[in-house]
Parts: sequence; C-alpha cells; structure tokens
Amino acid sequence: MAFVKKPVTGMKDILPEEMQVRDYVQNVIKETYRSFGFTPIETPCMENISNLSSKQGGENEKLIFKILKRGEKLKLETAECEADLVDNGLRYDLTVPLARFYSNNSNNLPSPFKALQIGNVWRADRPQRGRYRQFMQCDIDILGEPSNLAEIELILATTTTLGKIGFKNFEIRINERRILRAMAKYSGFSEETFDKVCIILDKMDKIGQEGVAEELQKEGFSEESVKKYLDLFELTGSTESKIEKLCDKLSAAGCLEEEVKSSLLEIVTSVEATKAAEFKMVFDPTLVRGMGYYTGTIFEIAMPEFGGSCGGGGRYDKMIGNFTGNDVPACGFSIGFERIILLLLESGFKVPTQPKKIAYLIEKNYPADKLCEVIQKAGEERKAGKQVLVTRMNKNKKFQKEKLSAEGYEEFEEFFNR
Repeated sequence: MAFVKKPVTGMKDILPEEMQVRDYVQNVIKETYRSFGFTPIETPCMENISNLSSKQGGENEKLIFKILKRGEKLKLETAECEADLVDNGLRYDLTVPLARFYSNNSNNLPSPFKALQIGNVWRADRPQRGRYRQFMQCDIDILGEPSNLAEIELILATTTTLGKIGFKNFEIRINERRILRAMAKYSGFSEETFDKVCIILDKMDKIGQEGVAEELQKEGFSEESVKKYLDLFELTGSTESKIEKLCDKLSAAGCLEEEVKSSLLEIVTSVEATKAAEFKMVFDPTLVRGMGYYTGTIFEIAMPEFGGSCGGGGRYDKMIGNFTGNDVPACGFSIGFERIILLLLESGFKVPTQPKKIAYLIEKNYPADKLCEVIQKAGEERKAGKQVLVTRMNKNKKFQKEKLSAEGYEEFEEFFNR
C-alpha cells in the first residue's frame, strides 16, 4: 500500500534553503529581544477549549482547530453537543496561552515580567499569500507595567529587530481603543453599538470611506451621525498634530480623558527620539485591530512591499483578570514571521556570514579504518568553524555535486579506496 503524498491543506513543507533564512531570522529576533531584557518561555501547542473560547479572541475563535476527547472520555453515543466531544484546541495565537501561563506562575516571575515567545499557531483560515493554517508567531509581552514605558519598549525592540533583519522605511501605525470609543460616542452612536461601528471601520482600507458610510447607514445609523463620525478622520499635519487635533475635539466634548492624548504623544515622541531603525510613527484613527481583548494603545507594522500588516499588538489590561479575578497591566507586540520570511525570500535574501560549507564524498566501499580518519578530519574542520557534510558518493556524482552546490556547499573532497 502506497503512502498518500498529498500535503496537509493550508500548511506547507519547508525546504532547506528557506529553513536557513528562518533560522537566521529567528536568531536575530531572539538575540535582539534578549538585549532588551525579554526572557524566553514556552507554552503547549494545545489549550483547554474554554480558554480559547472565552470571547477574547474575536473572529479567531471561529477558526479554532478543535481536538476530540480521548479514550473513555469520548462518548460518541451519548454526546448531545460539541462540548461533550471536545476538551482542547490548537492555540490560535500566543497571547491567550501567555495569560494562562502568567496566571499559573506569577508568584515565580519578576514584576514586571518581559516574556519572549516564538512558536507555531493554528487557524482554520482561508490560505492566501503569506498566510497559512499553521504559521509561526514571534511575540514579546510586558506584564505588570501600567505606564506607557511598556509600549515604548515594545515598539523600540520590535523596530530594532526589523532593522537588523534589513527592513527600512516601514511604518508603525498607532491608535488607542479609547479614542475609537470616544469617536463613536462623540458622533452620537449608542454605547451598545460601539463594537459594531468599529467592525465596519476596520474595513476602511478595503472599501474606503464611502463604503464605510454605506455600511453604517445600512445598519440603521442616522446620516447625521455617520457624517459627523467620518468628518473626524479628515486630519492633516504631522502625527503629533493629528493626535492633538482629534483628542482636543473629543476631550472638549467630554468624550475622552486628557491623559489619553498626553500618553499617546509621549509614546510617539519617545520612540522617534530614540529609534535605531529607519521607520516612522503614524497616527491612524482608522486602526482597530480585530482582537477583542485590546483595551488601550494598539499598533501595527505596515510595509509598502507587502501591501498590508506584517505584525501588530497593543495593550490588554483585562485578560489576565479573566483567569485570576485580578487585572494585571499587559501589553504585547507580535511580528508576522511568515510574512517577513516571504518578503525576504521574494527579494532574493541570502543569509550573511555563514560558515564555509564543505562536502566529503566517500566511495561506497571505503574501508572502516580509513573512514574513521575522514570523520576525525571533519571534526577538526568543524572546530575551525566550518560546516562539513560527510556523505556517501552517489553513482551520479555530477548531479550530487550540483544539488549540494545549490545548498551552499563551496568545496568538495573525494575519498576513494585506492
């Protein structure tokens, strides 16, 4: 019986050339984040289904890969609903597992705690360019820091990392969830409709301002409220002046606390004054971020080459409280690892300063005593910092060398029984 060769839908095999790039990028990410004081942790790929379905993950909760109960717990004959069959699911992001991790281990962790996670997540989403059903996320989070120092550190660490990988002239788009709610309140929308308004606003980059106006009116909102709302987005000037103009208008109407403006301005000016990479901060009042758990500052990485977001994050001060009953200030930033890798591969990126790669090709009937000498020689080369492959010689030696050359092997030594 032959094995089925079909790949898993929406997931992919990774060939050696891409793995070299992925390993290099991961190492840069880890080293840079460690230099900012972030500590690596790891959480399981599975979480209890109740944690994943806590109404904090927004649309992602519809994309969970659910896992059947096992053994005696699985009772198909008496099951009446999905909850009788499912107890775990594959994680759809790293933030919900982090909140559970911190809730269980906070007594053994420093405060504030700066966490670094790199791992695969799974979403039953429609595969498309730069998006798969299994993909890697690279997250940094600061737990227990209530001030905007958390946002400043997260943005600087993430942008420094992107700069070291080689990206330039990207944008960090920034907004505040409290500003989004204040805009809706200012425009006359009732509080129970704020989330619906934000969901429609989140489509602005796809359907434009006219499309947003049309959808809001279809939902039954008055033309006056819709016009008043969309007029708020007609901002001009620098990022700082846009923040001031909008926040001053909302504060004057009693819809927004003054602290929101001062905090957002401090984040922008501090990052611009101390940044180590070539990018700019952009205030974007249309930025929503789909996750239901964000409570304050939100941000995204925008790269012209990709034509969309390559990462994002924000403040989620209420999530840990859902596990423990006590709220803990929390803020995080996630790099879109797969999209970053896609851009690097499409640009012909080559991993820099790789060790010299040598291949030892050994004749099939090479005697054991001489084989030990070859292996010892390879060991000496490796101690000298070279990468040495010891392998048997194929019948088609020319084709074998061509394949190895494509993998970056620069030198070949052949060993015959003569």
